[in-house]
Amino acid sequence: MLRAAGVGVGDEVVVPAFGNVEVAEAVALAGALPVFADIDPVTYCLDPSAVEAAVTPHTAAVVVVHRFGRHADITRLHEVGQRHGLLVLEQGESEAPYDEIAQRRERAAYLDAKLKGVSTPDGGDGHTFQQYVVRVPGNGRPDRDAFARALRARGVECRVPVKTPVHRLPEFRRCVALPETERAADETLALPVDASLTKREMQRIVSACNALGGLLQPAF
Repeated sequence: MLRAAGVGVGDEVVVPAFGNVEVAEAVALAGALPVFADIDPVTYCLDPSAVEAAVTPHTAAVVVVHRFGRHADITRLHEVGQRHGLLVLEQGESEAPYDEIAQRRERAAYLDAKLKGVSTPDGGDGHTFQQYVVRVPGNGRPDRDAFARALRARGVECRVPVKTPVHRLPEFRRCVALPETERAADETLALPVDASLTKREMQRIVSACNALGGLLQPAF
């Protein structure tokens, strides 16, 4: 799509650093330069204000990535694009059947009500919970990584959704301030909300998290 729009050598494309490297790689393959902007701490998608701050006379496009089942503020991002004459492209996530989404939302609501000591995701704006991403506050021990290891030891599958932001990878290393991206990479942890999970399995997730969450300061 970038090539079809004439984006190439000499152009800059604003992309998120919080996520997969493939978006930055696609920009580079088109001959353009990926420029990283910070994310909104609630949606984990590009922050429109950060995108606008990253725009230069060389900026040709913005690639918006919807994350974890929560949509970016695409209205404001298109407004930024219109103000600066930029192409705004969206990368979505694969859509699950409605019944599966409804079951995920049901499990997410259960976790919202029961979890303590971690910050639960904001379910607004039609969240489909492709991943249920909590924050483990980094206030000493246990930190997110120790928390994840302890959960796995208790039989709870969990994963770190973004281990290394793209701007910290050797091939795309940039000296750029992305505080929300850095914080999200250090604190986020995806817990299971699969439609196949039984009530007993959901209770085990809550029990394991809360046993550890009691060691943490409340998340704000």
